[in-house]
Amino acid sequence: MEIGHLMKLTNNSYKKELKLVSQLIKNEIVDEKIIQQLYNYIFKNSGKQLRPLLSLIASSPDKRKTRKRLKIAAIIELLHTATLVHDDVVDESPTRRGIDTINKNWTNSHGVLIGDFIYSKAFMLMIGLSDMEILDELSKATNDISKGELIQLDLIGKKDVSLSELIKVSYFKTGRLFEASAKCGAILAKKDDKPYINNLSNFSKYLGIAFQIKDDMLDYSLNSKQLGKPTLQDLSEGKITYPFYFALKNANVKDKKFLLSILGSKKHYKNSKIIEKIELLGGIKQTEKLLKSYITKSVSLAKKIDNKQIREEMLNLSQFSYNRTK
Repeated sequence: MEIGHLMKLTNNSYKKELKLVSQLIKNEIVDEKIIQQLYNYIFKNSGKQLRPLLSLIASSPDKRKTRKRLKIAAIIELLHTATLVHDDVVDESPTRRGIDTINKNWTNSHGVLIGDFIYSKAFMLMIGLSDMEILDELSKATNDISKGELIQLDLIGKKDVSLSELIKVSYFKTGRLFEASAKCGAILAKKDDKPYINNLSNFSKYLGIAFQIKDDMLDYSLNSKQLGKPTLQDLSEGKITYPFYFALKNANVKDKKFLLSILGSKKHYKNSKIIEKIELLGGIKQTEKLLKSYITKSVSLAKKIDNKQIREEMLNLSQFSYNRTK
């Protein structure tokens, strides 16, 4: 299930609004040629746009605030994009969404600085909202995302990572911005409706954690072209993610020695051999079980939403997040 399929599941009004969000982001005009060049390169291809979509759906009960709804969605996408650009620098990733990264095409310095520029654009738009509650949520989420990256960085090379540590990283890195996206949209539309705000926030938090679990599963795939990035990248960087964690837990002494020897190794191993070993040790199967548990949590919360259209949109997002192949 790909982005095209997600758009088929999505209401036409949100599709139109996502195009307006993209226009709002791309309408950035900068005198400095290099900044414009980098900015245009980054936003040339839209990603899944799940986070701004969550915000638009959550804020949809009050269509009178369309300008602010679009602005919040654009802020969310800018924040997300800035984190991706910085991630690529930290991870030394050569590709993202099937194209060369900024750090590959230019330099790490270009990646860091254009990421900072995008962050600053997001915060400039935030000030224009004149809503302290939304500003507070977005600033806290941005801080938590950085916290998650630092926690993950500290776990690199560590061989006794716990499941709770992995889930914590998944929440800070991915679930937190999902949560903030829906929460900010909900606050804009129904500031005084705490059950509505809390329900959509928790739904999105679980959806975001599920999304990261699925990402970790997809990293143990042979189809790097479809993924748009190298496979087994986390493993080569010395990061223990869910499939490796579960495989390591199930491994005997011999298999455990092999798995730990390839963690962060610069030696060349056949990807197919590694993936086969992870699968044989139940790494993929148990990761999928964990994924299902978080999807189930998100679905149970989505079903509590009174608004039928919003409920169906959120259920569609849960379905997409479970079935996607990239």
